[in-house]
Amino acid sequence: MSKRKIEKKTAYKESPPILQGIVETLESNYMPYAMSVIVSRAIPEIDGFKPAHRKLLYTMYKMGLLTGGRSKSADVVGTTMRLNPHGEQAIYETLVRLTRGNEALLHPFVDSKGNFGKVYSRDMAHAASRYTEVRLDGICNEIFRDIDKDTVRFVDNYNGTMTEPTLLPTTFPNLLVTPNTGIAVGMASSICSFNLAEICNAVVSLIKDKNFDPVEAILAPDFSTGGEIIYNREDMAKIYATGRGSFKIQARWRFDKANSCIEVYEIPYTTTIETIIDKIHALVKGGKLKEITDVRDETDLKGLKIAIDIRKSANAEHVMQRLFAATPLMDSFSCNFNLLIDSRPQTMGITQILTHWIDFRKGCIAGQLGHSLAKNREKLHLLQGLAAVLLDIDKAIKIIRQTEEEKQVIPNLCAGFGIDQVQAEFIAEIRLRNLNKEYLLRRVQEREGLEREIADIIGTLEDEKKILNIIVAEQKQIAKKYGIKRKTGIVTQSAEAVKPQELIENYPITLYLTRDNYFKKIANASLRNNPDIAVKENDAVILQISAQNTDDILFFSDKFNVYKLRAHEAEDMRPSQMGQYLNNMLPCDADEKIVFIAATGDYSGHLLFVFENGKAALVTVESYATKLNRKKQVNAYSDKSPLIFAEHLAQHRDYLAIRADNKALLFNTALLPIYSAKNAGGVQVVRLGKRGVLNKIVAPADIEGDWEWLRCDKLPSAGQSMDLPTDAQMEL
Repeated sequence: MSKRKIEKKTAYKESPPILQGIVETLESNYMPYAMSVIVSRAIPEIDGFKPAHRKLLYTMYKMGLLTGGRSKSADVVGTTMRLNPHGEQAIYETLVRLTRGNEALLHPFVDSKGNFGKVYSRDMAHAASRYTEVRLDGICNEIFRDIDKDTVRFVDNYNGTMTEPTLLPTTFPNLLVTPNTGIAVGMASSICSFNLAEICNAVVSLIKDKNFDPVEAILAPDFSTGGEIIYNREDMAKIYATGRGSFKIQARWRFDKANSCIEVYEIPYTTTIETIIDKIHALVKGGKLKEITDVRDETDLKGLKIAIDIRKSANAEHVMQRLFAATPLMDSFSCNFNLLIDSRPQTMGITQILTHWIDFRKGCIAGQLGHSLAKNREKLHLLQGLAAVLLDIDKAIKIIRQTEEEKQVIPNLCAGFGIDQVQAEFIAEIRLRNLNKEYLLRRVQEREGLEREIADIIGTLEDEKKILNIIVAEQKQIAKKYGIKRKTGIVTQSAEAVKPQELIENYPITLYLTRDNYFKKIANASLRNNPDIAVKENDAVILQISAQNTDDILFFSDKFNVYKLRAHEAEDMRPSQMGQYLNNMLPCDADEKIVFIAATGDYSGHLLFVFENGKAALVTVESYATKLNRKKQVNAYSDKSPLIFAEHLAQHRDYLAIRADNKALLFNTALLPIYSAKNAGGVQVVRLGKRGVLNKIVAPADIEGDWEWLRCDKLPSAGQSMDLPTDAQMEL
């Protein structure tokens, strides 16, 4: 058989592609994933925990680590996999954040031994799980109180081998005490921590007065890393009311005058030591903080410390103000109080969160009371059967003795005293030694106590105020037992008055533009000793202007574009250097050439553009200001005629306009209208013939001679003939 026949025989017909709508694909594939991340991973619920935290803590509770000694972290991680089938590292990192050693929480849930890193350090890594030990901290008594008494609902774990709680019956609003951040699909959550005592008091205030103001009850967020919150009542009220907003938090510091050293000992919760030091190093290297001579991390067992050495002559307060403005020593915390209520994400303010938590806690207490009521009723039922037997104990003994078969004892007791099987079982199990008067009287008294207790429980379940009073009592007890002093201070004024521009060292500079598109920025101090400006061979300086290092420089090109560069971003050069090639510095085309530059600090004044067709345009410099740091603007000036002259004017001045046929006129820029449109074509200044062109613009102050006789008070003008000798023409 030929090769072609074999290929033909084994060939198959390709099946057509299966088309599926994008909507159906998203619904069947993407939406289940998105909902899983939202509900089962990233967003906390009303108890303040994400599923990973809840599974881990409940595992430790079932391991007996609430009352016993510490266990190896590796053992805890492995056991947690029965509820949370994720990798060891993911579970261990969750555990690390909950520990006292990591210092991420105001009230840690895990008492730890070993190295767990620090929340304020990026590089201080935690030890492996086999080297560390953990147990539940004391506050977990409030997290798991009455969890085995129907306070919360239990569900099967992922493989049905055990059950786990859907929520933990926290006796305080843990959601607002423990900081929580998470990024889900299409949404995120960022909840700051608050002081436990303040939150507990807020619950009490809300229960007693539904119109309470959370701003009055809760001073401000509180973080485990301390620092100081820049307090603004309006911003804080917005966060408390809507659950959204941001506030600033800054580091705490002290000054060691003897060693000329600033010591930062508390930093914002949102940053790390290494991030701060890296930013300070960058500022010092860039010459923006010359007062700083050294910065180092001196954190030790006593706590966090960043040491910043400054010059003896430097003002520590001013240096810190500049650091606050330019580094994460002052940072923002963005709040987004997004949580799950009945598996539905909702963004709430503090009053709404506390209201939902109170409802949740009422349900927990009702469940616990219902559990106790059922147990007491069951016990009372047994004692009621015993009471019936006590009327004739001898009869009960006789029935048991006269019963021939053991299995008939219970039925015979039921028939003899009119009790049910459960009561008969209880009576039959009473030991002979307990059939004494003391035991029987004690049981009768216990029955009376149970009846009173059942009545109290029923009364509490039927009266919401009594349940609320239980919550109030719990809050007062918790605040007294676990409450701690605020770690984060509150200040009403910040050091943010320093603007970013103030971080730039300001000094006079001179800018040079050459014919071959080279640019130089030279500090005036460098020009004192060496005034000679070096240029490339066959090149020449065509423009020289004075400026300040904080100015913006505008570069106008022959393609009608303008490029903006901050003066401090340009390299300081020596007079002996050739300069920088502008096509490499600016985002311009390879064949584009810069024809004019201007420097401005406040975008005041005007730019004068004069064109070959005899027209001139006076454009406000403010027209080139932008809110964003845009590097390029198009249509920088009119493209209707070649540009022959441009200058930055602080005030009006005289100019001499010279035609190609040696006619000239003297005019003042006050005669020109002012435009805000950058590409304005301008007005006619010089009347030209059909083929006439404007040849040159000269400032009379720059040349010798009396040119007043050429002044023109009305534009346009043809000018007057200038019969000048050749030398004078060359000078012009």
